[in-house]
Amino acid sequence: MQSAPPLLNPQQLQAVEHVEGPLLVLAGAGSGKTRVVTYRIAHLLDLGISPSDILAVTFTNKAAEEMKTRIRTLKNTAVLACTFHSLGARILRESIGAMGYQPNFTIYDAADSEKLLKTCLEQLGLSGDKSILREIKHKISSAKNDLLDPESIEKDKTVQEAYACYQSKLKECNTLDFDDLLYLPVKLLSANESMRAEYQNRWLFVLIDEYQDTNRAQYMFAKLLVEKHRNLFAVGDPDQSIYSWRGARYQNILNFASDFPGASVITLDQNYRSTNIILQAANALIQHNEERFDKKLWSQLGEGEKIGLFTGINERQEAEFVAERIRKHSVGEPVNYDEIAIFYRTNAQSRVFEDLLLARKIPYTIIGGLSFYDRKEVKDILALLAVVLSSSDLISFLRMVNTPRRGIGESAIEKVSAAATETHIPIFTFCEELIAGSPFCPDLKLSARQKEGLKNYVRLIQHLRKRVGQIPIHELIAEAISESKYMAYLHEDPETFQDRKENLDELMGKAAEWEEEQKEASLVQFLEELSLRSHVKAEAHLPSVKLMTLHNSKGLEFNLAFLVGLEEDLFPHINSKDDAKAIEEERRLCYVGMTRAKKRLYICSALSRYMWGTSRSMRPSRFLKEIPPKFTTNFSPPLRTISSFA
Repeated sequence: MQSAPPLLNPQQLQAVEHVEGPLLVLAGAGSGKTRVVTYRIAHLLDLGISPSDILAVTFTNKAAEEMKTRIRTLKNTAVLACTFHSLGARILRESIGAMGYQPNFTIYDAADSEKLLKTCLEQLGLSGDKSILREIKHKISSAKNDLLDPESIEKDKTVQEAYACYQSKLKECNTLDFDDLLYLPVKLLSANESMRAEYQNRWLFVLIDEYQDTNRAQYMFAKLLVEKHRNLFAVGDPDQSIYSWRGARYQNILNFASDFPGASVITLDQNYRSTNIILQAANALIQHNEERFDKKLWSQLGEGEKIGLFTGINERQEAEFVAERIRKHSVGEPVNYDEIAIFYRTNAQSRVFEDLLLARKIPYTIIGGLSFYDRKEVKDILALLAVVLSSSDLISFLRMVNTPRRGIGESAIEKVSAAATETHIPIFTFCEELIAGSPFCPDLKLSARQKEGLKNYVRLIQHLRKRVGQIPIHELIAEAISESKYMAYLHEDPETFQDRKENLDELMGKAAEWEEEQKEASLVQFLEELSLRSHVKAEAHLPSVKLMTLHNSKGLEFNLAFLVGLEEDLFPHINSKDDAKAIEEERRLCYVGMTRAKKRLYICSALSRYMWGTSRSMRPSRFLKEIPPKFTTNFSPPLRTISSFA
């Protein structure tokens, strides 16, 4: 056996050298868990255990590839490292025949799954409305991840019938959806003793990363695989469980010792990322959660700088402070732009930071999403306003003439567009003439439904044109959203509705902010301002500040980090109000954000913010009060002063 690697601390070494029996490694943020997992695999190989006896399960393909690369580097061999879903697909390819499927099954993507479910709803005489369809699809997905079959959905007959029909049709087509890659292997292993024994004997050592993020199906999948030999090496941190909305159950890691009697537990609390002040502040915050294992992160990287606190008059002053600090640290120290991140709770918050960074010529990149002005709902409403200003804007006309759906299909739109081009009449003017029955318009043989849809669109634009100049631009945007029934259209996708609604609220906020700054504000100038925002996109080879939601920050680290929007109803989010478990998850999210910072951390908030279509007074987040003052320095200006950091 080779000697243990010299770069492991005593707790890491203890975990690496553990061989048989269940072990839970409580790996705090930045504690080197990936190193522990890979060195533990290397240690098993050194003991003469065959690579084919080892299975490592991760949550992303990227993490699986990284693990395989590290093992190849250490031992010049390969072990099976994969996601739960790819493991499920592997097992089903070999053994799904026992469930009445053919091994050459296909896997439907989200769009194909929705089409099949729509067929089921029509067959059952139920509404195929998109919002209802997606709501039922979401409930079926949740049921599968909770290992519930159709018969178990007793309280909702509609979902029960739709689920049963949908699952039956999937089988008829010899196809699976993504959730089946967890649901069916668990059913197979639970019901078939010989199959279960086969896979238990195949992988004698199972390692699972990010165990706190497992849902019910993944938890049972793992439990069935290790039931015989009990050689489960689980790594995770309940303090970093932030994905309950995906079905993750942090209780799985808290219950590890009772699920696997005699299990060993090793805590990795030495952090290799952050300075001690950042870690002590994060420790103090997370201790307010009740459902957790107690641990205190510490570091040998020194005490470091105190955490900067800033409260602005409004969100613009908050963003100005962030931009000023980025300039100071990038020029004075210097900190590379790639080592700087801005974390926010909701996507809509990116807008004001994008505006300020653009104005300061600081390059930025949105991680895990689109730039604010590239988001569909923002572009849709701006396209509506563009047609209000110009009858000739063909692209904006085509974007919104049938959004939301007005019964004007592609063929009808092509007819109208071609006829307008032939008659040399601006596209919207042509539509006005067409619905007015002008003799100059050719007979396009549109159906009654198509004519009515076109008429509704024309009336909408005409109504908004009358309102231009009569009401402020932010109110005009609100009216465009309301009169076009755009909110009902967004409701068709319940999972994205809240995020998209917040983006439209932020667009109204942008308009209100812009109008305050202008002596003479016009819709023409406003749209021109936005169209000129060809945002400073970072070239692939050039550094840029990273903007992202806190959920996208997990696993990343930065020398300089900003947590912004620390206000009640924003962070913690209003959806967590009056729900103790949800507040604990919001606090874990804040903890994750804080522990991304290596050297410097700023936490920012505002006294007022444009939210839900109006300017609102904001209360400081409870999380600010949970960070002891001894770890912070206040950079806030006097409240009576509205200063600019330009």
